[in-house]
Amino acid sequence: MKKNIRLGFAVTGSFCTFEKMLQSMAACREAGFDILPILSPAAASTDTRFGRAADFIRRIEELSGRPVILDIPGAEPIGPKNLTDIMLVAPCTGNTIAKLANGVTDNCVTMAVKSHLRGGKPVVLAVSTNDALSGSAANLGALLNRRHYYFVPFRQDDPFRKPTSLVADFTRIPDALAAALRGEQLQPLLCM
Repeated sequence: MKKNIRLGFAVTGSFCTFEKMLQSMAACREAGFDILPILSPAAASTDTRFGRAADFIRRIEELSGRPVILDIPGAEPIGPKNLTDIMLVAPCTGNTIAKLANGVTDNCVTMAVKSHLRGGKPVVLAVSTNDALSGSAANLGALLNRRHYYFVPFRQDDPFRKPTSLVADFTRIPDALAAALRGEQLQPLLCM
C-alpha cells in the first residue's frame, strides 16, 4: 500500500472500545495513513467509566497530529475539498449505522461520511453495537448491500450474555482499509 493515504478516522460513542480504537489509530499511522480525526458529539463530550472525553480527544490529537473535527461545518468540506481517500468509522454504533442506512446527516460523523461519499470513495465501518442482530439488523443489512461500504470483520462479542451484540476485530482495521482501497471486502467477514 502506498504511503500517505488520507484517512478520515471517525469515532462514535461505543466507549468500551475506545482503547482498541486508539491502538488501531496508532497502527494506521504506522502503516502510513495520514489521519484526519472526527468525533461524534457523544464521543467528544461524554465522560464514562472508560475515561474522560477530554483525555481521549488529547490522545487522538497526539496520535493524528491534527485537531479533531467536532462539528458539521468542519466536516462538510471533506468531500468538496477532496480531503480524504478513505473514511473509517471506528467504532460504529447502531445509532450511526441507522443514520447512514437512512441518509440522516445530523452530526459531524454522518456529515463526514456523506461528504466523503460524494466522490464515490470507500467507507469502512467497524461495527460495535449491542443490538446488531436485533434492532440494528435491518440497517446493517442495508449497508452490507450498499455500494462503497465495507466492513471490518466482526463477531459476536459475548454470544451467551449478549446474543445480539457484534463487535469488529479492531486489529484487522489496517487490512480492511487496504482491501477497501482495492474495492474488496476483507474476508472472512464473520470472525470466530
